[in-house]
Amino acid sequence: MEKTLMIRNARQEEGPLLARIESICFPPAEAATKEAILERLSAFPENFLVAEMDGEVVGFINGANTDQPYLPDEMYHDVSLHIPDGAYQTVFGLNVLPEYRRQGIAGKLVKEYIDLAKERGRAGVILTCKDHLIPFYEKAGLVRFGMSDSTHGGQSWNDMRILFGSQPVA
Repeated sequence: MEKTLMIRNARQEEGPLLARIESICFPPAEAATKEAILERLSAFPENFLVAEMDGEVVGFINGANTDQPYLPDEMYHDVSLHIPDGAYQTVFGLNVLPEYRRQGIAGKLVKEYIDLAKERGRAGVILTCKDHLIPFYEKAGLVRFGMSDSTHGGQSWNDMRILFGSQPVA
């Protein structure tokens, strides 16, 4: 039987579930806490998309907005840095439960998130990722533009972005 995937906006009451998914998908040093997920979901709910498979949430993507073309670590910890009309939409995390991976769900979440940023008139989407994820994000249209200053979770990260149109880059 064919399973049906739907990408939609997250609901406030799904915060605890999203936090649980985050804790499964990221190592403890990198995963947002339940409190952080709930705070983000309250501060910028429009930037949370979930992947739902036959009524079950199996993944999500989220991030804030900024006027800077890169993602500083402070944004992960301080929702007041979210600029509702910011030029760039960030990606804090892309999560798909392990048993649902390799089915194109993450790619669909990223595509929908990028399309949403375009619809909102953003200059682009920015994120940081580990080396092994560069090809995945390049397939989605993002370009690596160097090593990030980020030390989030004690790791090394790559700055990635996709720009729309001929927007100036700082």
